[in-house]
Amino acid sequence: MGVAADLLAPATPELLVQAAHRAFGRLDGALLGTGSSSRGTVLDAGDQDWRAHFELLFLAVLRCARAVVPALPADGALALLLSTSARSPLPGFALSTGLRPGLAMAARSLAAELGPRGVRVLSLLPGRFPTEGAPLGPGESSSGTALRRYGRPEEFGRTAAFCLSPAASYLTGTEIVIDGGKP
Repeated sequence: MGVAADLLAPATPELLVQAAHRAFGRLDGALLGTGSSSRGTVLDAGDQDWRAHFELLFLAVLRCARAVVPALPADGALALLLSTSARSPLPGFALSTGLRPGLAMAARSLAAELGPRGVRVLSLLPGRFPTEGAPLGPGESSSGTALRRYGRPEEFGRTAAFCLSPAASYLTGTEIVIDGGKP
């Protein structure tokens, strides 16, 4: 099931919760993420760039979390789709690198807030995963991973599904790095 919506619109999170209830009768968990960041450096990005990225990468995710959390059952789960930039800078992506660590800490805070209710909150930090929207560039090397390759989208999907499932019932308040390992 797909829902066409603008994550920057304040009404979108509630629209998504309602769509899940209509389609499935309930909402057990959610993987929350937004669009990608523009390239740039700290010094090149202007105030408007920072504000726009804060709205897209940070506030839109928290807005969705605030709408999803009340709909979750006691054993529900919430995962924020971040990036390895939450732990280590990605050259040329200063806007993402500057905002993702704060969102990871907000997720940890939310895990502590929701833990007494039994709701789990995690952050997923993928490394390089070529997709239709972001294929590998010509000559781009995968030697930066211990596995000597980039991840496949289905590998990320299986990890996210596990983290949101009851099989991961004691996993909360942490970041899961999915990057093929650092050599």
